Amino acid sequence: MKKLFNDPETMVDDMIDGFVSACPHVRRGIRDPRIVVRRRNRKNPDKSVTLLIGNGSGHEPIAMGFVGQGLLDANVVGDVFAAPSADLVLEGIREVNGAAGTILLISRHSGDVINGRAAAMLAEEEGIEVVPLLMYDDISAAPPERRADRRGAPGTMFIYKILGAAAEAGWPLRRLTQLGEDVRERTVTLAAAVSPGISPLTGRPMFSLPDDEIYLGMGVHGEPGVGRVRMGPVRILVEEMIQRLLDDRPIAAGGRTAVIINGMGGTTMMELLTVWAETVKALSSRRVRAIAPMVGSFVTTQETGGFSISLLEPDDVMLKLWCAPSDTPAFPRIELTEECAA
Repeated sequence: MKKLFNDPETMVDDMIDGFVSACPHVRRGIRDPRIVVRRRNRKNPDKSVTLLIGNGSGHEPIAMGFVGQGLLDANVVGDVFAAPSADLVLEGIREVNGAAGTILLISRHSGDVINGRAAAMLAEEEGIEVVPLLMYDDISAAPPERRADRRGAPGTMFIYKILGAAAEAGWPLRRLTQLGEDVRERTVTLAAAVSPGISPLTGRPMFSLPDDEIYLGMGVHGEPGVGRVRMGPVRILVEEMIQRLLDDRPIAAGGRTAVIINGMGGTTMMELLTVWAETVKALSSRRVRAIAPMVGSFVTTQETGGFSISLLEPDDVMLKLWCAPSDTPAFPRIELTEECAA
């Protein structure tokens, strides 16, 4: 597959050049050009807790597209599919930290965890108050009794947004940390891949899959999931995915769930909206209301075909924060329906 870039050595920096030029919300960091920081309506870090995350590139628009009011204060950008170094994450912490403290969001993948925790330890040695918050939600990666061993998946966006809104409202560090942990415990995600993306580093497919099969439970880097199923009507696939998600974390009849339908990069909005419609039907048949949806391609793996479904059973506070306004280059507006405003 043909890809458009100048040189493998500069593709990430060229991308960031374009991003900060196109988006008035953000700028490059002072401490390192691989740090993308909030430009518009910046917080006073001495009065408000700041949020940041480090992650490998190649998954855009996450996470640099979520830097801005009501979400992240900074994103530390690593190489393609590679976590940024501990030293670089430390520079990101230094960039945004203040007297109110900082939360370092860490999506649970080995490199991100190792480097993120190391950066937090180095920051603490400098007297910087930083709390590393692990995020994980992929039910295909581990059973419920080993929930903490699960991978980070698109459901982590619930934490980004809810903590971002609460931090914007002035919540203190410890209360924010507890909120993040509570959202994490209420979130589950399952993905389905139909075709591989092409690595911009190797030019090769990231996995192989017969034309008549779907890979159920694949991670954001092509990691293995729960197995393969046959291609067929999307309603059958969504029905199975919803059943697996609710088996893992049940929602009682009469309950409600916020939903993220995330495309992997090579899936059209026509397809994603069909998945959303079938998700509503599958949940409704179990007397669960699907509310406050986020539908689109936000956590991508190049042009991988497929999608994930993430469910969060929110309490009233979480739901209000999920629906709170934000202003970033890529995070969508979550509609303030009557359900959200309640």
